Amino acid sequence: FRIMAGKVKWVTDIEKSVLINNFEKRGWIQVAENEDWNFYWMSVQTIRNVFSVETGYRLSDDQIVNHFPNHYELTRKDLMVKNIKRYRKELEKEGSPLAEKDENGKYIYLDFVPVTFMLPADYNLFVEEFRKNPSSTWIMKPCGKAQGKGIFLINKLSQIKKWSRDSKTSSFVSQSSKEAYVISLYINNPLLIGGKKFDLRLYVLVSTYRPLRCYMYKLGFCRFCTVKYTPSTSELDNMFVHLTNVAIQKHGDDYNHIHGGKWTVSNLRLYLESTRGKEVTNKLFDEIHWIIVQSLKAVAPVMNNDKHCFECYGYDIIIDDKLKPWLIEVNASPSLTSSTANDRILKYNLINDTLNIAVPNGEIPDCKWNKSPPKEVLGNYEVLYDEEMAQSDGPDRDLRSRSGQSSGVKGNRARDSGKPVLTTWK
Repeated sequence: FRIMAGKVKWVTDIEKSVLINNFEKRGWIQVAENEDWNFYWMSVQTIRNVFSVETGYRLSDDQIVNHFPNHYELTRKDLMVKNIKRYRKELEKEGSPLAEKDENGKYIYLDFVPVTFMLPADYNLFVEEFRKNPSSTWIMKPCGKAQGKGIFLINKLSQIKKWSRDSKTSSFVSQSSKEAYVISLYINNPLLIGGKKFDLRLYVLVSTYRPLRCYMYKLGFCRFCTVKYTPSTSELDNMFVHLTNVAIQKHGDDYNHIHGGKWTVSNLRLYLESTRGKEVTNKLFDEIHWIIVQSLKAVAPVMNNDKHCFECYGYDIIIDDKLKPWLIEVNASPSLTSSTANDRILKYNLINDTLNIAVPNGEIPDCKWNKSPPKEVLGNYEVLYDEEMAQSDGPDRDLRSRSGQSSGVKGNRARDSGKPVLTTWK
């Protein structure tokens, strides 16, 4: 079968077989007859080529692709933070109650990304912030890499200078050839289970940005470190303590190849309900959903909302010991490879359910349909936010949602504690 320009990148044979299986089931490809198919599963590099001004293609109405042209506005670490900062300022300028700050100047509702600076551009701002709390630990990440590559922790300014020298850069002024990094305040009080740090990998499908319509996948998972967590500065270089990426942890001596150091989200919820209580757990997950929707709203105005596109993002969330969730990053191409049997089942279902929403009933793709599939085809997805529906409820819907006046994932969970509570606007 022919793939557009032959540029689809398959990460593994398993991915390829799972996708082809799904396509064949829908009658989109018949390999024996060498027929074409119009649903393209492409790498982010291929998307750049497809939508390039110089070499781009003109997609027809029955061609659909799995990334938005400038998805990197959300999935590059530096651009994600930049867009969230801009979004906050715009809300502040509009006088939105969502941009309210406390007496210390911190956002009450929109404080969901750690303090972050871009290097080398924001070096002086970072130094100013670092000197306010010289005992703090910071994490440095290259903007355009994944799987934990190039990440390290620092707690001294001298380490930044060493990094700069090692990068063959004489100063922080003119750095056109140097790779950009983000440096973020390290969450040094993560919630631990069994003494180990973990994060959440959650899948979110966006079918359109204008109006924003997104779906939450119910079968996410937690990724655990193989070594018990310690904030000790002597362990700053031990990535088995600090980074949850499977690409790193699988090389650890204590990595378990049967369960892959993973828990399902439902297991995490059960654990938290039994140790912290149901109400607190519901509030945590509502806050996570709130973070996801706000991050998507932050990039919606700058996203090229091409009608041929949809996207399944991999959200990475860390929970601290006060049960406050933090958005760490968003992945444009979350891994579809499976390291365990449960992984394979989850990701097979993820692909299957994603295709059912992107192209309901296995019909010939049509980019002109309203992208609002019937509830019965959602599978393990559930509607997280529908902007059209939200607008029909009035402009103050978001604030009411923050105050717990709408229904959450499991139905109405309005609480009258007087403290603002999140919900997911079903």
